[in-house]
Amino acid sequence: MHIHVLGICGTFMGGIAAIAREAGHRVTGCDANVYPPMSDQLRKLGIELIQGYDPAQLALEPDLWVVGNVVSRGNPLMEAILDARLPYVSGPQWLAEQVLRGRPVAAVAGTHGKTTTASMLAWVLESAGLRPGFLIGGVPVDFPVSARLGDGDWFVIEADEYDTAFFDKRSKFVHYRPQVAVLNNLEFDHADIFPDLAAIETQFHHLVRTVPRSGSLVVNGDSPALDRVLARGVWSGLVSFGVPEGWHEAAVAELPGRTEFDVLEGELRHGRCSLPLAGAHNRANALAVIAAAARVGVPPADAIEALGRFGGVRRRLELRGTRRGIEVYDDFAHHPTAIATTVAGLRARIGGAGRILAVFEPRSNTMKLGTMSSQLPDALAGADLAFCYTADLGWDAAAALAPMGERARAIGDIDALVAAVVAEARPGDRILVMSNGAFGGIHDRLLAALD
Repeated sequence: MHIHVLGICGTFMGGIAAIAREAGHRVTGCDANVYPPMSDQLRKLGIELIQGYDPAQLALEPDLWVVGNVVSRGNPLMEAILDARLPYVSGPQWLAEQVLRGRPVAAVAGTHGKTTTASMLAWVLESAGLRPGFLIGGVPVDFPVSARLGDGDWFVIEADEYDTAFFDKRSKFVHYRPQVAVLNNLEFDHADIFPDLAAIETQFHHLVRTVPRSGSLVVNGDSPALDRVLARGVWSGLVSFGVPEGWHEAAVAELPGRTEFDVLEGELRHGRCSLPLAGAHNRANALAVIAAAARVGVPPADAIEALGRFGGVRRRLELRGTRRGIEVYDDFAHHPTAIATTVAGLRARIGGAGRILAVFEPRSNTMKLGTMSSQLPDALAGADLAFCYTADLGWDAAAALAPMGERARAIGDIDALVAAVVAEARPGDRILVMSNGAFGGIHDRLLAALD
């Protein structure tokens, strides 16, 4: 079968394309911006890429058009597909029907930590010899790809609550029908499509409804929003983490480059985990993975051992380089809670030595709307200095950050931003760059300027 993917350079749709190619399909695709690294990865797989959405692509005559949620009405190619009454499906629907059907699925959902937790879970199952398939919205260090078909039974997927497509406004994750569903946490996000937290809770309730009675929910027991979701009905096994009666931690020790903690299930101690990641959020991710892996059939001791060898995920406190004794880190954080936990994680890693200079871009749809701007001072409280990139914002970042006083600066030009950060940096500092986009290549600019 020949499929043509619209929006192919997004992480999710690129993963769909890679899996389809691995399954033996001919795959082509297009996007508004075709650029590395995704374009390089896809071309290496023999996938032809086209820049833009010219209706002339109808001449390719694929058997099926697979549409990403970046595509909306008014897109010239999509309008031509509709006019010609050609067959099309969303990416999640194609995945569910062509890959997930008949396979047990382990889905990782939540506002924060999906990519890291899904990567951890895939790595644990791989280490146990289960050879899982997976589709992850990031680049796991332990695998050469972010998506693969896999030749084992299980499939691990990062289960996003964002909507499926312009013609299917359900959350992506309702298509996946998981046997094991991890619910990491739940906060308000995606203000561009959800009016409030209650609307997102309803989508999570729909996910819970799809888990069979033979399946399991692995749920953060310390989340009021998830408590409300579960109060609307549970029809499967329920396992909690982060609370004393469920899977929890004890005897935590934050060490340079890793965190050690005892893993307990109620009063039963399963072992001591030495995780090569810092911060309470990553310990919670690890507990969720150990609990979920146990439902798959991996003994907790084996999961704990595998997590000790976990390589991490690109753009999750990734050290990009060191110049003149100043380290530059890259992180995907963009929601205020994620910003706070990322700063706290770096602080836990480095201890009291040196300052943290936080450089962040409010780039997500939610942050561009300014919905959570008032939360930024608290989110950045753990940083010694904060620099906000204000280009294309429709709200006053300087006013939002005013409670931080001279510790915060709002700058709209990226060259001026780099200059301001470099002027402040001194040996022993850590520059922490946070954005869910490329941020104009600021990491390399900072390293070059520090030289």
